[in-house]
Amino acid sequence: MTGRLRVVGTPIGNLEDLTPRAADALRGAALIACEDTRRTGTLAAHAGARGRLLAVHAHNEAARADAVIAALRAGDDVALVTDAGMPSVSDPGARLVGAVAAAGLPVDVVPGPSAVTAAVAVAGAPADRFAFGGFVPRKDGDRGRWLDALDGAGATVVAFESPNRLPATLAWLVARDPARPVAVCRELTKLHEEVTRGPAARVAERYDAPARGEITLVLWPAAAREDDTTPRAVDALVRAGLGPGQVADAVAALGLGSRNDAYRAALAHPSRVDA
Repeated sequence: MTGRLRVVGTPIGNLEDLTPRAADALRGAALIACEDTRRTGTLAAHAGARGRLLAVHAHNEAARADAVIAALRAGDDVALVTDAGMPSVSDPGARLVGAVAAAGLPVDVVPGPSAVTAAVAVAGAPADRFAFGGFVPRKDGDRGRWLDALDGAGATVVAFESPNRLPATLAWLVARDPARPVAVCRELTKLHEEVTRGPAARVAERYDAPARGEITLVLWPAAAREDDTTPRAVDALVRAGLGPGQVADAVAALGLGSRNDAYRAALAHPSRVDA
């Protein structure tokens, strides 16, 4: 008999959100693969779990797969958790689960809290369709391309952000579309939980300095842009002497259209064709 890997959702802040099934899974595991042994040690004590803790994080996940597979083949059940929420969702876990599944060993899931779905639910944004973008990129150009791709789905956008970078990200959103509705969900399920909703410009005024705690951003679906926005921007930038790649980067960074559309338009610009 082989053991099974159980992917276990854990509280995102409030320990009382640990489900009875999740607690049972932790108590029944001989080995608990976790992102941070100190944080999971607190959770394990809360659940009454006594399994051995094995650190499995972004830097050693692939290497730890062999140890987990060996434990499973020896008949031990293994629980996979991260510091908060569901493993693999902007957290380690996917490579380990993939390796165990590829080895032909059983994997099941014990669903639990997720900051992604919690933020969508509490923000009040349209939730019939949403796109999760992971962590917001740090650089403006990368952010522009990132949000263009997500906005292409025409859905609500959910993302994580560092509390220190939150003011800069909100300022960037204001430059892109000051009227776009935004929710900053801070410290969800914790004592100082706070949800600030409103146009990007107003929310940016509230967070003009680094925040504290875990941050989840929710952006309402982007308003349709004027059809001639990208062509006008491309025309001005090409006439200013920028090459197609530079034009595409600038259009995406300024939120004036998609990089691919801008690049194609710059290549086809009359001044280039005539040259």
